[in-house]
Amino acid sequence: MSRKILIIEDNEQNLYLATFLLEQGGYEVITARSGPEGIDLATREHPVLILLDIQLPGMDGFQVLEQLRRNRALDQVPITAVTSHAMVGDRERCLTAGCDGYIEKPIDPDTFLYEVEQQLPAPNHSADGPS
Repeated sequence: MSRKILIIEDNEQNLYLATFLLEQGGYEVITARSGPEGIDLATREHPVLILLDIQLPGMDGFQVLEQLRRNRALDQVPITAVTSHAMVGDRERCLTAGCDGYIEKPIDPDTFLYEVEQQLPAPNHSADGPS
């Protein structure tokens, strides 16, 4: 299974920390700092997971999510909101909009990798056993 994760995040500190933690976990990380850039990278790179900030400038995370969900080539890629939107109802709003998961910011370095791995699709196994 590919270990490529796309992070769409405009905050340099958040992007640095998430990238560092994922790379330490053995993942290849590609990054985008805007919605349009994230959509383009997702289409070209076919990541195994997309971590999406909801509070992006210009094109917000919900608009990015809508565009990504319209792309048939990406319809099996899980998208997890990683956001400081942590008020009552925000998790439900993200999930209802089409996100597969939700991680609150600030991210916890002790649990972030575990939370991300819970969002990854289960590995496919062939009839001959694990691949």
